[in-house]
Amino acid sequence: MRMRFGSERAAVTGRAVLLVLAIALAAALLLPGAAFAKLLIPMDDHQTDHLKAYGLTYWTLARGEKCEWLLNYRGGSFLLPDDAEIEREANLRGVAYEQMAGADEAKMREQIAENNMEAIALEKAPRVAVYIPPNTPPWDDAVTLALQYADIPYTTIWDEGVLKGELAKVDWLHLHHEDFTGQHGKFWAAYHNFPWYQEEEAVQKAMATKMGFAKVTQLKAAVAVAIKDFIAHGGFMFGMCSATDTYDIALAAQGVDIAGEIYDGDPPDPDAQQRLDYSRTLAFKDFHLEMEPTLYRFSDIDVTMEANRRGPDAQFTLFDFSAKDDPVPSMLVQDHVAAVPEFLGQSTGFHRRFLKSDVLVLAEVEGTDEVKYVHGQFGRGTFTYLGGHDPEDYQHMVGDPPTDLSKFKHSPGYRLILNNVLFPAAEKKKQRT
Repeated sequence: MRMRFGSERAAVTGRAVLLVLAIALAAALLLPGAAFAKLLIPMDDHQTDHLKAYGLTYWTLARGEKCEWLLNYRGGSFLLPDDAEIEREANLRGVAYEQMAGADEAKMREQIAENNMEAIALEKAPRVAVYIPPNTPPWDDAVTLALQYADIPYTTIWDEGVLKGELAKVDWLHLHHEDFTGQHGKFWAAYHNFPWYQEEEAVQKAMATKMGFAKVTQLKAAVAVAIKDFIAHGGFMFGMCSATDTYDIALAAQGVDIAGEIYDGDPPDPDAQQRLDYSRTLAFKDFHLEMEPTLYRFSDIDVTMEANRRGPDAQFTLFDFSAKDDPVPSMLVQDHVAAVPEFLGQSTGFHRRFLKSDVLVLAEVEGTDEVKYVHGQFGRGTFTYLGGHDPEDYQHMVGDPPTDLSKFKHSPGYRLILNNVLFPAAEKKKQRT
């Protein structure tokens, strides 16, 4: 009897100890500096390096950690696990962070719930590829500059890899400033005697021959279709400068000779304009080709001439979306400013009247017909076009030196590029417009 009584008392005592421990643990979780704290990567004016903050978030995802993108909260901040290795990495990269205890996080989430904000789960680091010719220096492309500065790994791919199906290995593809019409950028009038132009022409023609095409125009049309298939099967495509309008022109002109004799050895189809098929394009419709081969212009989609007249003090304005109802466009426009300095390119922006009705405008030049930044869906994937060449070089010229991003750590234009890089990491159910 005593033994049984003693056992019962011991059991009661054990349960009491467990209860006390549970209460103590629960109390500890409510104290500042408690377990399960987070690291807030602010993306407002408190951030010391906005661009490297994206790289830190990517690095954290690549380690298998879960992160959150806090849309419209302090400039589109990131919430990372409070981990000593992440803190160390942030310090090495020069990225500002704030430790956030449980009570602070609860207060933040209450603020997010009551305002035009949303917390988006980031699940995995996307596999990134840059479509770029092998003879092009990487620093001549704003996206590769951004990826290198942020220390986000990427692979390169060009026509042969695209046509051999290598896009199946990546999630996100950036189109370097390529001329998909096969007219070598329409640089002939100004540069056809320059060695770099002759090299460009030779490299492109050699690839067309290698892949079994009689002309570069035919090669580029096939590549454009393969990229479109990549998007249809769930890929994310981001294009800048001439890889926006010329990509859609190539889709519309499949099987139609639109190139002048100086580019492919024979005159274009006299009915080229009438034979365009706008149903094949992603973003644009009803545009008219510039058939003069010596004019530095592909069609009337582009607004470069109008933007040039407005001068370097012009800005484009980012649209404000509902973070809860429209998380995708909200991710793409996250920034610490609402207006971004204009920058030119071979294709600077797009006349609104040529956009298809289902294409979403992300940014515009107020008081004009120019839209700078657009997004849309095709099949299971998405495409995003940003006009212009380099967000921190208003009028980038052939042969200009590379932009030193250490001097532009807070560039709002480069943030738009990096928004696109992280966008595919979002929880799949949020990737809808």
